[in-house]
Amino acid sequence: MAPQDGTAPRGATSGETVKVPRLQEGIRTGAEARQLFRRGTYNGFTHGFAPGFVQANLAVLPKDLAADFLRFCQLNPKPCPLIGMSPAPGDPSMAELGQDLDIRTDVPMYRVWRKGELVAEVADIREFWRDDLVAFALGCSFSFEEALVEDGLELRHQTCGVNVPMFRTNMACHPSGPFHGPMVVSMRPFKPADAIRAIQITSRFPAVHGAPVHIGLPQAIGIADIARPDYGDAVEVRPDELPVFWACGVTPQAVIAAIAPELAITHAPGAMLVTDVRNSRLAAL
Repeated sequence: MAPQDGTAPRGATSGETVKVPRLQEGIRTGAEARQLFRRGTYNGFTHGFAPGFVQANLAVLPKDLAADFLRFCQLNPKPCPLIGMSPAPGDPSMAELGQDLDIRTDVPMYRVWRKGELVAEVADIREFWRDDLVAFALGCSFSFEEALVEDGLELRHQTCGVNVPMFRTNMACHPSGPFHGPMVVSMRPFKPADAIRAIQITSRFPAVHGAPVHIGLPQAIGIADIARPDYGDAVEVRPDELPVFWACGVTPQAVIAAIAPELAITHAPGAMLVTDVRNSRLAAL
């Protein structure tokens, strides 16, 4: 299906420039966004949809892996901040995030993985759904980005209309069962004074990645070239700016892909689950 008023999320991979769509301006609540996605008439990015409402990363796994993955999230709350999960295997609801939420249809674009290989990118996963699947919703940086913008800080990727740059690092996550691997981080450049303000603001949102995990010196965390992200799109880091790195929700996707489960389902990059929870509910202060 062709995307409407935007580019499909598959363009969010490294090296491909992706423009942010404009349809989001008329979508004011999470329920409205999910109804749009459920109809299958939009399969682009969700940035800018339902201002003030939490958006979430998605991971779906068979129940025999669910307990280990839950523990992985608990051990690694910065990259994997768990905000919701299936009430029981095979149940596609997630009432704590939305009363009329169906995890099988309410994300604009999903990725389906078999044994670590991407086998499908679809707008509806009902044909892949099974009674043993457990869905996990993880906090997303869109929530703290909204707070940064409200405080007057520029986000370079938004200014350029592209996806945020993301990098694999040499910072190892705490393992749980088969789940292990490096943390993925997202990067936003700021002048030093603005970087301090960004730390203060994002520290208020521990449920959506919280404060940065690293500032400056990308080589110190295993990033060889700041102009060549592993995911997303490169943005300029000016001579008077510092690259600031936050733990990223791509981490669990990378970890899941590395262990190559028989079946896994995730959201496509930039195409998130839009919930009925207010960002303010996740703020610590």
